[in-house]
Amino acid sequence: MAREAWGRWGEQDEAGAPNLAGAAQVRRAAGLVRSGRVVPLAQPLHAATPIPHHRAPMMHFMGRDGGDYAAGAKRPGGFQFAEDTVVLPLHLGTHVDALCHAWCDDLLYNGFPGNTLRSTTGAQRLGVEKLPPLVTRGILLDLAVDGPLPDGTPVGRTALQEAAARAGVMPEEGDAVLLRTGWLEAQDGKPNRLISFDTEPGLDVEGALWLAEHGIALVGADNFAIEVLPFPAGQVFPVHQRLLRDHGIPLLEGMRLKALAEAGATAFLFMAAALPLTGATGSPLTPVAVL
Repeated sequence: MAREAWGRWGEQDEAGAPNLAGAAQVRRAAGLVRSGRVVPLAQPLHAATPIPHHRAPMMHFMGRDGGDYAAGAKRPGGFQFAEDTVVLPLHLGTHVDALCHAWCDDLLYNGFPGNTLRSTTGAQRLGVEKLPPLVTRGILLDLAVDGPLPDGTPVGRTALQEAAARAGVMPEEGDAVLLRTGWLEAQDGKPNRLISFDTEPGLDVEGALWLAEHGIALVGADNFAIEVLPFPAGQVFPVHQRLLRDHGIPLLEGMRLKALAEAGATAFLFMAAALPLTGATGSPLTPVAVL
């Protein structure tokens, strides 16, 4: 399998394609701000946030709340407070896949061995903490202008080119490209048990390689897997393999993109930063677009 980006930023590089979003890209993106409107692109996180059935839902516990004071907890000087704890899978809701999240043939991005991931230590290489905060130009390629794409629809090179032509913008080096398929919007209001995570529209390999050829720093989408499900016969997560492993491009899954599309946004200042969870394979985050 091809390994296009391996060694591009040195044999010890663990950041991958976000290296392409440097100071020049930040300055260019800042120049796109016109109204100053900030559009959040993340799902709310709670016990009912859609999640595939092999993952546990989020658990939220209050360690101190108003009930404690009602039961007689001390309030020195009248002071009261609340605090809580959350237990959640890191690939929940709007989240980024670290470069260690998927690999094949026992090799991760940049040739690091797969056995550097251990239950006792986490990811010794390519953990999510190695992804730098990303501030760059974001572009929205809206594939759902006529409604959500049917489940199982592959998004290939031609569909992306047509979406870029409609938007009047072409991906360039260091960009964050966001793909709206309409899949997440189609799940609104459904209980988790009625959501299928086994069939959805998304990128095919040719579409993924078209994005990689343009030197993008990150690809995000509003579906669960970024790529089309079910997979082509005889393949398993081929887009994850090509983008994460071969090109070092992080995947930002489960984005809410309807408001951005309704605002008519095509190119904008984009910002996202993972939680610096040492050795983690992913992280929830709140990406934003500034118009």
